[in-house]
Amino acid sequence: MKQKYLIHEQHPRLLLFFAGWGADETPFQAYRPQGCDFQICYDYRSLELDTAGWDAYRTIHVVGWSMGVWAASMLMQQQRWTQAGKRIAINGTPYPMDDRRGIPEAIFRGTLEGLTDASLHKFLRRMCADSQAFRRFLEVTPRRPLEELREELATILQAISRSGYPESLPAWDEAIVGTSDRIIPPANQLCAWQGLGVAVRTTDDAHYDASLFQHYLQELWTND
Repeated sequence: MKQKYLIHEQHPRLLLFFAGWGADETPFQAYRPQGCDFQICYDYRSLELDTAGWDAYRTIHVVGWSMGVWAASMLMQQQRWTQAGKRIAINGTPYPMDDRRGIPEAIFRGTLEGLTDASLHKFLRRMCADSQAFRRFLEVTPRRPLEELREELATILQAISRSGYPESLPAWDEAIVGTSDRIIPPANQLCAWQGLGVAVRTTDDAHYDASLFQHYLQELWTND
């Protein structure tokens, strides 16, 4: 897993953002959460987390998006951070390949088996609400090679197939479900959060929506 500080100014709080499959820092480096250091995590070919220097933080807030919700769930299960702050999931679930609670298995496997430049372009287009939003996203598209993305998705599939999902999950405070999500079915997202004590908020957003990140990676922390 790669980790990069987008803000590292010795603030007392850390905003830890787990991005989705295929991501890097490019779409997210303009956000400036006030009073927080800001670190992004991505590339889930491993789930090794470097926590060096984190003892200095009074609070660690966690935001997960898409596949990052699964990665954060697995890591919070292992780490048990004592400085737990808010934990917010955006358009993702702790069960990324699941016919009822995530991406249906046939679609997940088909995405991996048929991954090409053309299919990736189609996937990215489906993440966005419309052609205008897609054009804006293309200006900040992650810059990672296709083979790396294939390896990442294959590693996630292997991890799920080998170990499944833990019976108990770390506590998330809030889950945002975009009803226009065409990557993870909204009905499956709602099913995933049932019975977990999570406050669920539905929006009309697509899977990737800049306004969501503007709020949850910047505006939310202004008066926190």
